[in-house]
Amino acid sequence: MIMKYLQNIGRSLMLPVAVLPAAAILMGLGYWMDPSGWGEANVVAAFLIKAGESIVSGQSMSILFAVGVAFGMSKDKDGSAALSGLVAYLVITTLLSTGSVSLLQGVEEGSVNAAFGSIENQFVGIISGIIASVMYNRFSHVKLPDALAFFSGKRLVPIMTAVASLVISAILFFVWPFIYSGLVNFGKAIIDLDAVGAGLYGFFNRLLIPTGLHHALNSVFWFDVAGINDIANFWSGEGEKGLTGMYQAGFFPVMMFGLPAAALAMYHTAKTKKKKTAASLLMAAAFASFFTGVTEPLEFSFMFLAPALYVVHAALTGLSLAVAAMFDWTAGFGFSAGFVDFVLSSRLPLANMPYMLLVQGVVVAVIYYVLFRFLIVKFNLKTPGREDDTEEGIVTSSTSADDDISVMAKEIYAGLGGDQNVITVDNCVTRLRLDVEDIDAVDQQRIKNTGVPGIKVVGKNSIQVIIGTQVQFVADEIKKIRAK
Repeated sequence: MIMKYLQNIGRSLMLPVAVLPAAAILMGLGYWMDPSGWGEANVVAAFLIKAGESIVSGQSMSILFAVGVAFGMSKDKDGSAALSGLVAYLVITTLLSTGSVSLLQGVEEGSVNAAFGSIENQFVGIISGIIASVMYNRFSHVKLPDALAFFSGKRLVPIMTAVASLVISAILFFVWPFIYSGLVNFGKAIIDLDAVGAGLYGFFNRLLIPTGLHHALNSVFWFDVAGINDIANFWSGEGEKGLTGMYQAGFFPVMMFGLPAAALAMYHTAKTKKKKTAASLLMAAAFASFFTGVTEPLEFSFMFLAPALYVVHAALTGLSLAVAAMFDWTAGFGFSAGFVDFVLSSRLPLANMPYMLLVQGVVVAVIYYVLFRFLIVKFNLKTPGREDDTEEGIVTSSTSADDDISVMAKEIYAGLGGDQNVITVDNCVTRLRLDVEDIDAVDQQRIKNTGVPGIKVVGKNSIQVIIGTQVQFVADEIKKIRAK
């Protein structure tokens, strides 16, 4: 139950995180125009850079997290929940600001614990979103007496959120300094390990992908939870060249070169009669990994078929981050470590020898290809195209046209058991997330035959179907079917 709740938080975080590419494009273009003056000598560059900073600045991202989590965790995905997330954030950050705490404690502002100077962070944004979602799910349908009827239902949610935020603020008044110190110490422990720390982060980042909890780990290093704030600092130029970006750079060789090479190895080792169907899945997933940095369609294609191979992939990812950090090669991303973000970030002020990451990528590609091919053949691993002949294998279906998406959605919904079995339908960036009455009633093979990269059962009544970047359209089609 706890795991599922954490996964839902991770899914909800993807809504605000999806805004980051907009900032990356704006700031990347601005720095490209004026890489040395950062907008001082070019009005257009300054305009673009400042526009991007408005999204990635610490407080802005915290507000996005508060609104996004509240919206994503609410049962109806309603706007009043998102508004309540903002209410919670404003109440907490105002009450626990350095000025307010100094009044409450009766001391000078300079004597207030430094933790309260960092209260406007993404961690508090997430907490605010959770508070708002809980209040929405509990009070959005409550009817008050006639005298107070105006405040019934959804109008009651922001009010109750404000009240709950007062309680949470009182708790955080005592607890936040300890939480902050713990997060900072954890971050410092990894930072102190330098390249080894970056490698450990990369390894655990990939290992957590199947659970969806990698977002929680990412927030410590990428955002301003423990003072590292690697993404925002890299794009704003407020860090140290060769150091800032070390928790991003090593992903580029893996996502642009390593995983596509792994896909090629899996294609070459597929059974002859299954090469065509395997190629349709693997090559499309490889291109998504290279171009956008979205790796889940490819990773899920072998994650459960050959888990040992996935551990090897996680270890190689950690090694890539460690090597990039060791040589101080840095680049950054606003969304993920694909070609688009590499091009945009390569001329940023803090980008340090970014093109060496391409050289590293070629080496990584060779290692991935040779190692994956050897392990697949040596241990007869069941990667795509190597399933037993008794299995139906993969029947691919293009999702480039509306009709194809509609057909895929109908088949997936039927495989899930239809109206009689499906309880809820939701999605994150690449996965359908569903609750069903009876997990045994789900026809997994029928779903796999649509060409999806993978399926994961995450509880006795919860299942995820990995679709890829077209997931929103598939989810929308399923919701249309349910509405009929």
